[in-house]
Amino acid sequence: MADGSARPRVLFVTRNFPPLLGGMERLNWHLADELRQHCELRLVAPEGAARLAPPGVEVREVRLRPLRRFIVQAALRARREARAWRPDWVLAGSGLTAPLAWGAARACGARAAAYVHGLDLSVPHPVYRALWRPALRRMDRIIANSSATARLAGALGIDASRISIVHPGTELPEFDERARERFRQAHRIDPRAPVLLAVGRLTERKGLRQFVADVLPRIVREHPGAVFVVIGDAPANALYAQVQSPESIVQAGRDAGVDGNLRMLGKVDERELHDAYFAADLHVFPIRELPDDIEGFGMVAVEAAAHGLPTVAYACGGVVDAVAHGISGVLIQAGDGGGFAGAVLAGLERPLCQAATRGFAEGFSWEHFGAQVLRALGQDDAI
Repeated sequence: MADGSARPRVLFVTRNFPPLLGGMERLNWHLADELRQHCELRLVAPEGAARLAPPGVEVREVRLRPLRRFIVQAALRARREARAWRPDWVLAGSGLTAPLAWGAARACGARAAAYVHGLDLSVPHPVYRALWRPALRRMDRIIANSSATARLAGALGIDASRISIVHPGTELPEFDERARERFRQAHRIDPRAPVLLAVGRLTERKGLRQFVADVLPRIVREHPGAVFVVIGDAPANALYAQVQSPESIVQAGRDAGVDGNLRMLGKVDERELHDAYFAADLHVFPIRELPDDIEGFGMVAVEAAAHGLPTVAYACGGVVDAVAHGISGVLIQAGDGGGFAGAVLAGLERPLCQAATRGFAEGFSWEHFGAQVLRALGQDDAI
């Protein structure tokens, strides 16, 4: 260790952290929470992070907007912190902050690592490719969120010996017997209606407009009262995102004659999200295969499984790691709308075992996630 103490020191540099409260923000919060239990941890993150950081974590805040300014100021802050504190590792929460972590590590003789998510390796922006990819190749350790992301890292020229795969974690909530009724009453949904749920940012990759236009009408023909609930909104300050606006999804529903079956809820709080998972009959994940825009893992499929809710998904990118076919859901060949509709109808008719679905999710606990990250950093003794 830097000073001979028993606990390794980790400087964690991330742009994705509460109060933004998206999927990557939750992941980085839990990563910080797991690391602080076994390491001395300091965090360089956007303004507001200190208020919501795990207990005992020292936070150095940087203004998030504009993004270019955040990158410059966070790089300077991380470098200054590294020189003064002398951590053993400087960890980037995504590929975007990898050059910042690498520079800070070089400034103090530490090792550098980055947890990468897929898109942060494949984003097509020429400046990003020219400046960020070389930094990723120089990292001492790349931690990939899925086998698909690990393959992307290898394609960039990163040696396999420096790549580890650590799947994101999830919470394992207690079953709430009133959640189904509570959610359906709040949104005026018939207690007997089949409910399909989608959770996530509204981007082209998520494929919700295409699902509403092509797949949902096939389901509604068999179940006229079916309701498709969408939770999430268009991303802001994303590294690279082709947005599908809520209005465009609703319009697709009007054009297909299923707008009455659609509920666009936007962002919701954690309690309502949990209620939605318990209230739904199936989680749908109609991911599209797009050039340079990979679905790195599919955390929402594991979150759904943790609530006993199976997923129907296209077998794209890292989704194949997040859905156990026949156990926690069904994987369909990418782009096969008829097959997707058929799998949804079969899942409504013959639901998968909730206990088996939840059992799959138990392998993704945050405690397990934290232990795997520490092993990837060579800190087994800290566990």
